[in-house]
Amino acid sequence: MALADKYGDVLGLAQQLGVRNGNWKEEGGKIHMWGTTDYQLEANLLWDKIKEHPNWENEVVANIQAEKKDLYGIYTVKSGDTLSKLAKHFYGDAQKYPVIFEANRDQLKDPDKIQVGQKLRIPNP
Repeated sequence: MALADKYGDVLGLAQQLGVRNGNWKEEGGKIHMWGTTDYQLEANLLWDKIKEHPNWENEVVANIQAEKKDLYGIYTVKSGDTLSKLAKHFYGDAQKYPVIFEANRDQLKDPDKIQVGQKLRIPNP
């Protein structure tokens, strides 16, 4: 199987995330990927997808850079999300939910009331 086929889900995610100045090539038995995301959150999503593949360490050379450094990223709320769950996921500590709440005071009045589809700013860890 060609590496482009094996890592097609990564390439598809890059397209879905709107990676700019990105491309890939197979060379020397490796797939080389590069591009620019808006935020580190998106770059990390790509890395997480790469790491789902067995033997990725020997097959992938990637240079994925985040352009904006003011935030970790913008997260779209999904069903079942809470600020505590997001804080646990992004910061490793559910008790840090006030950090996310404060960053989104313009759209959140109560930390217990977030809505599916809301786009929340996630401050840098």
